[in-house]
Amino acid sequence: MDAKSYDRRKKRFWLQSAVWYVFLALMTYYFSEFMLFYLLCGIYDVSRNRNIDLRMLQRYFLGNGVPTWALAPFNILMDLLTLPYVNKKIYRLHDLPADCQQEIEHILAAAKSENIVDQLANRVENVKRGMLFFKWYGINLQNSVSVPAFHQDYKYIKTIGVSIFNKKESTDEHFGPLRATLRVLYNINDVKDRASYIKVRTQENHWCDNKLFIFDDTLSHQSFNQTDAPRYCLFVDIVRPSRCHFLLDKVVDLLGNILQTSKFIFYGSWVPLK
Repeated sequence: MDAKSYDRRKKRFWLQSAVWYVFLALMTYYFSEFMLFYLLCGIYDVSRNRNIDLRMLQRYFLGNGVPTWALAPFNILMDLLTLPYVNKKIYRLHDLPADCQQEIEHILAAAKSENIVDQLANRVENVKRGMLFFKWYGINLQNSVSVPAFHQDYKYIKTIGVSIFNKKESTDEHFGPLRATLRVLYNINDVKDRASYIKVRTQENHWCDNKLFIFDDTLSHQSFNQTDAPRYCLFVDIVRPSRCHFLLDKVVDLLGNILQTSKFIFYGSWVPLK
């Protein structure tokens, strides 16, 4: 990032922070009981992380975690609706229902066979971080890469995309907004270097060791690619296992309709590919 871009980003951050501080002060003054409820929900939500320090609390309550805090009551409700399936936070494939495992294995096989990396390689040479979506909360999206399996209807799979990190590129620590789904990441290309990995809470998953990683993305997480080659990850959201799957599925579909035009809010640091 050049100096001018950094200065613009810093000024925008402080402007957004100032607006947020004023809003919090007004809400606390006029709606103190409501804000106390929200604060308690936020404290529970952020406490699910292990590596809690002042910097994390600042990020969650005053920084890039604010959307997650705003949705904390909803996410707590999702945890209750999915009982007795306790949120494991970080999952193995065998932790999921058998039919969900089959869906994931089906799209992983498609990702391997369709040469997605070759189709995208020339288009991302000058892109630091790129994102190509095939499906967004159950809604199929058309783009220049054809993978028919990604446009099929699934019981669990709701979002399918490909996330590309160019060499020496990483994210800031951040929180996903919604806990109605789980995040499934699969490294499509073969990464040889341990400097390409994702960190969730205190656990690191190096793509050269494990190509598949499943987690609750409302936890603080950060992705790194400090290698000299691009990293391509299949990016999938699945409906959380639940005995009331029909209800949770409808909730996710509703969220998709609401957020259809809002992808830029959550993926503003990525270059959208088509």
